[in-house]
Amino acid sequence: MNFQADDKRPAESGDIERLDAQAVNAAGVRKPLYEARKKIFPKRAEGQFRRFKWLVMIVTLGIYYLTPWLRWDRGPYAPDQAVLIDLAHRRFYFFFIEIWPQEFFFVAGLLVMAGFGLFLITSAVGRAWCGYTCPQTVWVDLFLAVERAVEGDRNARMKLDKAPWSFDKVARRVSKHAIWIAIAVLTGGAWIFYFADAPGLLIDFATGRAPSAAYITVAILTATTYVFGGLMREQVCTYMCPWPRIQAAMLDENSLVVTYNDWRGEPRTRHAKKAAASGELVGDCVDCNACVAVCPMGIDIRDGQQLECITCALCIDACDGVMDKLGRDRGLISYATLSDYDQNMALATGNGTHGVNPDLVRDSDGHFHHKVRHFSWHVIFRARTLLYMAVWCAVGIGLAVALLNRERLEVNVLHDRNPQYVLESDGSIRNGYTVRLLNMIPEPRNVELSIQGLPEATMKINGIDQPIGQSITLSVEPDEATALKVFVTLPGNQVSWTSEEFDFVAKDANGDETAIYKAVFNGPGVKK
Repeated sequence: MNFQADDKRPAESGDIERLDAQAVNAAGVRKPLYEARKKIFPKRAEGQFRRFKWLVMIVTLGIYYLTPWLRWDRGPYAPDQAVLIDLAHRRFYFFFIEIWPQEFFFVAGLLVMAGFGLFLITSAVGRAWCGYTCPQTVWVDLFLAVERAVEGDRNARMKLDKAPWSFDKVARRVSKHAIWIAIAVLTGGAWIFYFADAPGLLIDFATGRAPSAAYITVAILTATTYVFGGLMREQVCTYMCPWPRIQAAMLDENSLVVTYNDWRGEPRTRHAKKAAASGELVGDCVDCNACVAVCPMGIDIRDGQQLECITCALCIDACDGVMDKLGRDRGLISYATLSDYDQNMALATGNGTHGVNPDLVRDSDGHFHHKVRHFSWHVIFRARTLLYMAVWCAVGIGLAVALLNRERLEVNVLHDRNPQYVLESDGSIRNGYTVRLLNMIPEPRNVELSIQGLPEATMKINGIDQPIGQSITLSVEPDEATALKVFVTLPGNQVSWTSEEFDFVAKDANGDETAIYKAVFNGPGVKK
């Protein structure tokens, strides 16, 4: 650029460098799948959205890599890893929450919340998930940061790619791919730490004593992270991911999406002063291709909404930087709704009677006309998004209520199938049951097991030396299911011909928790 650094005057359109950037991944340019991929060399962007993406990347990667190492004291009878998926014992630990297999509906509820959350975000701000928090986007950002650090920014990387092989080129490429592979290994390694005690598994993994499944998992995740994040990049989003093809159903005319506002940008020209002097219409776009150069998907946002656009908003940062240099209003590329865009386009085209005339959207002072619509937060709070929010909150509140009121003591009973009953020598009838006491807290406790509803019945537990009666107190192990073989006997003169219901009652001997299971006592009239 030819103007001095201390010159505060706005730059001219001809002073803005025009980048040699092509939208090689745009649908109209992209060749069939079988053609070799054209490499994309995204230029580093600077601005508020790029800073926000850095923040999201640091937070999400920090959560992923560090969470398995967080500790949470649950006492001596439970693991102290804050987040643990214990497949061996069929438990899921999340800080103070412990989920048993029969409580999987909590996980299902979280998945429902995730789904409606995605619907909510998409209907409000478009593909923000894709642009900021999708694992593919996060790891590609990380891999690109490594690539820039090793090989330089866009022009340097393009020059290196075209250069003949030399020691410097080999050294840079080997260094880059070595760092990528190291990141991929750490990614796979972090994943397996969610399924076992992280410090112990790390030692076992390093010394070759870990289960083969751990090594296989790390190998698979290393390969997929390296290939998807380093080699395939935008192709994963374009060809493999179903969400770009689904998300259109989530959008409406009030959804915010990254938009090129051609109602103020067209006609674009590199020589605005010369064009204006000759009486030509001149828009704000100077055709510098900055928006194309920074796009990690290799598209041109000026072509309109496209399946390939992940709404990362880096093109907004690039364009805003150019507008700042030219002394023009930001927002040539911006988050906008279709409703606002259509109204502004109607204003610029005289309701479609002629082509875009950017003069119609500005007043005599050069400011935007009062009829030009700009972003307003109220568009986010509309019936559709409020419905999604209501469903999301309802599911969340329901899960929270269920979690706070769930019982930590359960009893399950299975009647013997064969025989249905046993006739004893004194004429009494005996039924056999398998009773499972679930102590779902990480400490042992005494439980009183009793029967109610059969006043004359007695109960005996096989293997436990206690007097026969209607209740027995026994100790159950922490965080385990204790299986008992229980025999209930009823005098012959008290037996119903077919069957009658009664209750097994399990009560914490030192607390208020009680669990009840309705069982059936079968008599001689029951078909075997």
